[in-house]
Amino acid sequence: MTFSNTIVSVKWLYNNLENKNLIVLDGTINKVFDTQLPQIPKARFFDIKQKFSDTSGAFPSTFPSQEQFQAEAQNLGIHNHSIIVVYDDKGIYSSARVWWLFKAFGFNNIAVLDGGFPEWLKHNLPTEPMVVYHGEKGNFTATLQPEYMMFFNDVKIASLQKTHTIVDARSSARFNGEVPEPRAGLRSGTIPNSINLPFTNLLNNGLFKPKKEVEDIFSKTINKTPNEPIIFSCGSGITACVLALGAEMSGYNNIAVYDGSWTEWGTLTTKTMDAPSTWTKEELLAYILIYVANSDLKESWKEHDYILNRVDEKVYKRMHQQFETDNDYQSIQNIVEAVKTHDYFKNDLTDLFADIKLMAFADGDLHPMEEAIYNQLRKILREA
Repeated sequence: MTFSNTIVSVKWLYNNLENKNLIVLDGTINKVFDTQLPQIPKARFFDIKQKFSDTSGAFPSTFPSQEQFQAEAQNLGIHNHSIIVVYDDKGIYSSARVWWLFKAFGFNNIAVLDGGFPEWLKHNLPTEPMVVYHGEKGNFTATLQPEYMMFFNDVKIASLQKTHTIVDARSSARFNGEVPEPRAGLRSGTIPNSINLPFTNLLNNGLFKPKKEVEDIFSKTINKTPNEPIIFSCGSGITACVLALGAEMSGYNNIAVYDGSWTEWGTLTTKTMDAPSTWTKEELLAYILIYVANSDLKESWKEHDYILNRVDEKVYKRMHQQFETDNDYQSIQNIVEAVKTHDYFKNDLTDLFADIKLMAFADGDLHPMEEAIYNQLRKILREA
């Protein structure tokens, strides 16, 4: 038996539970083994965090080595001829990560349970207490497919050179920096030249929307032919795989997942403010406003307050520190480079010009130097 679809229904799984080659995996992330917890009959716990991630990595759920993945898959009794269905307890969430990991190691006969465990329970299908797998060891052989996973330097090049469409699966509020990141200490922002498609847009009550609807969502959001390269990102490389699942369903065949996603990008680029190509739009706005405020050689308290009303205080401090190390020529070059990194449209520039002008008038007086800088920035930004 081989899967023709990337997802299967709970009805299909129930009808095929007795297939001797079928292996059901519980890919619920952050789950702790507990015999009091129910599971789908014969399910085996796929421990993403402890068994199928590089726990020595600096970031969560780091992509494991080929040797680690092969050994742990064999420990779960997985064979090269196995048929795998994976589910999680949220509907469709971390199960997509399990699906993608197997594909990244050369195994394709795997599908995700549509709706996951909640859908199974909704249909009053049987369960059993969670059990540890003690069966035979499998003969699974992992073969790394390097094009399936992207890492920091890969994404940095893709962002700078625009070789790939980078699609972020986080919520629009997180993507736009309207709410803080859930990971403590992680700054808000976006990868330059990325676009947003929240993974939840593909789902309806934990189930994938009809295939045609998913195809339409991708077509309207990405507007690319099926063979053009796409990189999916998210917070930590989990829900990016939901987009990868939907993209494969929709016929896209040149897709990759950014393993570290925003957790890695936001952490590593915090320390590289001297590289404007890595700045987020909020960081660029902060730098421009700081530049305008200091054009008359002093930053008033009213100007200071206006900037803090527009950007996060941590962003302000980070960019102010960078501004203090730059001379006037470097500041202009930084602004030009950062603007070119992002695709600004007419409305975006209008809003940016309005911010610059309000900044210049923040202390109630437009200094001649501020007016000159404002006009200079308008010219520079339009040309960039």
